[in-house]
Amino acid sequence: MLLLREVIVRRKMCAKTDRLGFLRYLKDEKFIEWKLLSSDELSAYWEEYLKNNPDEAQHLALADEHFKKVRLSSYNLSPEERRARIALMKQALNKLQIKRRVLRLSYAVAVSISLLVLSVLYIKNIREEAKESVPFTNFIVGNELQSENIQLVADDQTYSFQENIDIEISDDGAVNIERAGQNWKRLIIDKKAMNRLIVPYGKRSTLSLSDGSKIWFNSGSVVEFPTLFSGDSREIRLASGEIYIEVEPYKRNSFYVRTANFHIKVYGTKFNVSAYANASPSVVLVEGSVGLLSNYGEEVNLLSNDQAIYLPDGTFNTRQVDVSHHISWKDGYLLFEETPMSEVLRQIEKNYNLSFNYEKDVSLKELTCTGTIILSENLDNVMTTIALLTSTKYIKEDNRIYITNNF
Repeated sequence: MLLLREVIVRRKMCAKTDRLGFLRYLKDEKFIEWKLLSSDELSAYWEEYLKNNPDEAQHLALADEHFKKVRLSSYNLSPEERRARIALMKQALNKLQIKRRVLRLSYAVAVSISLLVLSVLYIKNIREEAKESVPFTNFIVGNELQSENIQLVADDQTYSFQENIDIEISDDGAVNIERAGQNWKRLIIDKKAMNRLIVPYGKRSTLSLSDGSKIWFNSGSVVEFPTLFSGDSREIRLASGEIYIEVEPYKRNSFYVRTANFHIKVYGTKFNVSAYANASPSVVLVEGSVGLLSNYGEEVNLLSNDQAIYLPDGTFNTRQVDVSHHISWKDGYLLFEETPMSEVLRQIEKNYNLSFNYEKDVSLKELTCTGTIILSENLDNVMTTIALLTSTKYIKEDNRIYITNNF
């Protein structure tokens, strides 16, 4: 009898494990990429996978089903349920302490917010067990901010661009501007002019300088550069933001990147410079060697895979890093490894011009994320990936995003 019970228990455990076998696919980067960016190549890969692993068909189907549930849709509530949920949400919103600099929510706005989040009050859990009422009181709120244009200030003229652009300066000083891979505009500006490219949050751009060096601009970056270089050195200034640069080697002409706190001297190399106002300035060297000199006279030399972080006392903290985590943004994706949710969302804020508020749940920002997030043009794809990687759910309504793990 004892042996029979053990067999029954083991069978139940195996059955439970088998039912949850789909979970590994929700953590598989190739599966996530397939769901977000469907392509013939990925479809062919998974078709071949199923041919070789027919027993996995059910797990893949379940994974697909749960993937689609991550972005919550409106939940059909009866009038009585709706009134009850609104009452719950009013109570939660009334407890929110709003700082003086934030406008107080009117009664009408409070009700509208309540309606927006009704869909998450009753959610099927991952094993599709019985529904349970859960007041949606713990969440991160994200707001989409007003979009700004890329601006090129050249020769006392300001040119504005709604879309991401690529700029190339020829050796005769002509400025060629491409949009969506197509030649779009050609400018003739003063060859001695000092110009400025402003790339706001939510936008990205590239700039090929007259010497052949190329700069990738991350969102929220400002760089000053000459039309043509002159003299014995080549110099640009990173006023704010982040750039990745591949410097064309010139033996007799050093290349300098200046920031507010230090400057970088190079001959020919590839490196990333970050100088955002809300983070410690840093340099990550991909290839070659560079020398850093702070405004306080502190010097440090970097070799491949070195990172230098500028400290408030004017010194540098150097260490070896995986450079791919620091430069992947230029290729359209972000890499994270046990990264706090707050840092993940800070990157999303920058790339999609959002602002997240943690007042309703400080603990959520301590969740960690490991995986790859593709910087898709579709924000829903990005939020879906974050939800999968952090075991959260989200709902997007109008210009607001609500993230919760209270389900």
